[in-house]
Amino acid sequence: MSTSPERDDRGATRRNILASGAGVAVAGAAAGLSYAGRPSAAAAQQSSSATDPTGAAGPEPVPFRGEHQAGIVTPAQDRMHFVALDVTTKDTAELKLLLKEWTRAAERMTYGAEASPGGVVGGGPYRPPADTGEALDLSSSNLTITIGYGPSLFDGRFGLAGRKPEALRELPGFVGDDLDPARSGGDLCIQACADDPQVAVHAIRNLIRIGFGVISVRWSQLGFGRTSSTSTSQATPRNLFGFKDGTANVKAEDDDALREHVWVDPADVPGEAAWMSGGSYLVSRRIRMHVEVWDRTPLQEQEDIFGRDKAVGASLHLPVDKRDEFAPLDFEAKGADNQPRIPITSHVRLAHESQLGGIRILRRGYNFTDGSDGSGHLDAGLFFIAFVRDAHQQFVPMQQALARADILNEYIEHTGSALFACPPGLGDGDDWAVQLFGS
Repeated sequence: MSTSPERDDRGATRRNILASGAGVAVAGAAAGLSYAGRPSAAAAQQSSSATDPTGAAGPEPVPFRGEHQAGIVTPAQDRMHFVALDVTTKDTAELKLLLKEWTRAAERMTYGAEASPGGVVGGGPYRPPADTGEALDLSSSNLTITIGYGPSLFDGRFGLAGRKPEALRELPGFVGDDLDPARSGGDLCIQACADDPQVAVHAIRNLIRIGFGVISVRWSQLGFGRTSSTSTSQATPRNLFGFKDGTANVKAEDDDALREHVWVDPADVPGEAAWMSGGSYLVSRRIRMHVEVWDRTPLQEQEDIFGRDKAVGASLHLPVDKRDEFAPLDFEAKGADNQPRIPITSHVRLAHESQLGGIRILRRGYNFTDGSDGSGHLDAGLFFIAFVRDAHQQFVPMQQALARADILNEYIEHTGSALFACPPGLGDGDDWAVQLFGS
């Protein structure tokens, strides 16, 4: 184990946050984080939350509060649990209370604590535990919890119609869509990402448990293997077709691009919709990939479909010995047959900002496998997530271009779709109820 001052300082900071109130101003007063908020003394004898099996301090948690919600530009974690929910109550007070309770629980869990103080065993033997307990011995694992609101939440049931942002309107249909209503839409969404799948599942499971009687699950999706890099510190990952995905993604370090393409500007949301200033819109698309068909496709055809080589993700116009993933794409380059070296119907050409008037998006999707279908084919693909400043100005024209001409469509089908408004981050003492309702 390292004994460097840096390691000791990090460990002390982590322990201070959890063991005393000293770090509460930073770590979230609303969550009531303290040692009492960790497993109770009795439970602590049975576990060592926020530590790894060697007893070393776990990684620093991702801050829950800030200018923007975590889980958008946060370096993409390895695993995701995403859930879309319907609000079943007609009582506005119940929804407000739920959002307050969710804020408190979400903040606690992102710091590696139980969903509520003493939640696992502190409630006594005669009541169901207030925390399901499967993450008790695990570190925070870079957990982020991101909330979003669907267009249907603003239908008048809860007095929110006047606060609906103009850009929060349903996505249009696209050519080739085969959407399953049971995998689409929702009043609310919660995205939990972590480097440990059990931590992400624990977060969603407990938030749903807290909402019993107020919300119901509409659909959910587990994801693994991020399909894009959201930071320059990350390598570009590969999708289930084996190609690097999201090379030209908007990165967390590019503030100008984030302002232009990801964060909602105050001028975008005048009047009562101003609560969305600094937020972002989340587009989700469940994309089934027909991997058995793809696996029988020749390499050259695969590369022509994507418009990049499979080995390093470089543009096809570059010589083999000079291929660089991040080298500029040359759409004018011709091959020996005098045809564009990056085909007109290739995925990368159709989705490139140069072909879309400068449109860019921040992708944050995950691979998925949901077993096999009735024909014995793998039900696998990409759970596409994008964060944008305005989905109708960015995602819609991009997807229309892809739906119209992308030859990749022969190997994929879109089976789920949703749009959510993700509010900005919370300041100290704020909660999701007051942020959404204004009081």
